[in-house]
Amino acid sequence: MERPAWTLAEIELSAPSMARVYDCWLGGAHNFAVDRAVAAQALHAMPELRHVTLTHRAFLSRAVRFLLGVGVRQFLDLGSGIPTLGNVHEIAQRDHPDARVVYVDIDPVAVSLSQLILQLQGARHVGVLHADFRDPEAVLNSAEVRGLLDFDRPIGLVMTAVLHLLPDGDNPHAILRRYRDGLPSGSYQAISHASLAGDTRSAGPNQARNPYEGNVTPIFFRNRAQCASFFDGFDVVDPGVVRLPLWRPDWLQDCDKAVRFPGFGGVGRKR
Repeated sequence: MERPAWTLAEIELSAPSMARVYDCWLGGAHNFAVDRAVAAQALHAMPELRHVTLTHRAFLSRAVRFLLGVGVRQFLDLGSGIPTLGNVHEIAQRDHPDARVVYVDIDPVAVSLSQLILQLQGARHVGVLHADFRDPEAVLNSAEVRGLLDFDRPIGLVMTAVLHLLPDGDNPHAILRRYRDGLPSGSYQAISHASLAGDTRSAGPNQARNPYEGNVTPIFFRNRAQCASFFDGFDVVDPGVVRLPLWRPDWLQDCDKAVRFPGFGGVGRKR
């Protein structure tokens, strides 16, 4: 297999990566044939999956813009993935060039591409950390995070389309509590999470999950109450933890069929 110029020599090309499969669904170009095969299988089972993925991305944009509106100027993006159009720093620095962002991902391709793209952009006040976000102490105490983010000021913690990759056995609630406790008062947390469609007769999400789980990693759907439980210690802002298209939509038509959307999102402020 010919190695693309944008990847590193030590990156494995024969196994699919969750970050690269997600990049396929977003319409990105930083993926391999093995990733596109898995993405295509899932899309065949659930044709609306690309729309679902883009909706998570749109939620990210709206959440970051909301946080900017309440004065947040620094962000910690966990499980940031491949840098595709609409990254946190692009949104934040559009109107606030002084905004600071640290991206965290466990995938070496996502990290190397983030570093390369940021270098080519000449981006300032942006860092990339190669780490497992399931280890909050390592992330929060890293040189990248401590060197860029001011823990005397509020921080926006961003976790879009990532918590549904954690089984209950990883104790995601404990992980989030450790991040919450490490953040300054007045910080915010933004989460989007996969769920089942409102019409429980729909088999699409489960069918799409099969090729992804068989080749990449398991997905753990959670209902609204379970997603809302991730905001313990936070005051959830209006409209609450809702299906993603209903969270502060830019256009009313975005709410069409929202009751069936397979995912929830919300933003909360640390007390």
